[in-house]
Amino acid sequence: MLSRRALFAGIAGGAFSAGGNRTAGAGKVFVPGEHDYPIRMRKKIELLYKSPDGHPNGLEATPEGLWVGEQITDRAHLLDWETGKPLVSYETQSSNTSGIAAGGGYVWMAANGPAQLRAKRPHDVDKGGRIVKLDIKTGRHVKNYRTPNGGGVHGLVWALESLWITQFGPNKNITRTDAELRFLSSFPVPLTRAHGLGWDGETLWCMFSNDFRILRFDVKSGRVLEAIQLNSDDPDPHGMTWHAGHLYYCDAGIAPGHRRTESKYAGYICRIYA
Repeated sequence: MLSRRALFAGIAGGAFSAGGNRTAGAGKVFVPGEHDYPIRMRKKIELLYKSPDGHPNGLEATPEGLWVGEQITDRAHLLDWETGKPLVSYETQSSNTSGIAAGGGYVWMAANGPAQLRAKRPHDVDKGGRIVKLDIKTGRHVKNYRTPNGGGVHGLVWALESLWITQFGPNKNITRTDAELRFLSSFPVPLTRAHGLGWDGETLWCMFSNDFRILRFDVKSGRVLEAIQLNSDDPDPHGMTWHAGHLYYCDAGIAPGHRRTESKYAGYICRIYA
């Protein structure tokens, strides 16, 4: 495990890359808090492309492409991995979309409360959170589910034939459910504002947006195995996924309280080199 002194000594390096061409200094790094897991700094962030509607808040990697959940329009887009061009686009019954998953024959949307930056729609959430289920082949609406704890929801991922959900509200945790949102298990998380989730085939990664930190969890014990630290001048972290050995994340351009951040990276989907 890195000591506090070693961490401060070792995090001065790093680079930022846009399309592999532009680089800049590492910028300010967050002061670490108390923890019992090793932390390594990201090496580089690569800007790939902007999402179709400009406010990506959820990502899910599949062999067919990258699914993106848009926070304002609440659309689900399947993007070509190389170009970022939409292959499929679905209108959904989500609102204030904060996560997306794809698997088991469905697309899943995390509706984190009522929409604030567009006109109200009949199926918007009034309070708390909702999981919206669509047929992955047609986009047909299948069912809406209350979140397991009734509170808000951010990241989703489909893994091990289950839906994994970051929850807050009454308690902050990562919850595993079946395809009908029946509770299977959960474990608490040590940081606030858990957001995007990624599955690497063995362990679960979770983005903690307030801390610009990604934690890797053993899903059987809930133990934190390690962390990757972003820099505070990196794109603002929201949705996240894992694909082909890399973590990907997006900058929605919207902060808590539905305030636009004016981030110069708003709308971008990025690849992390760690």
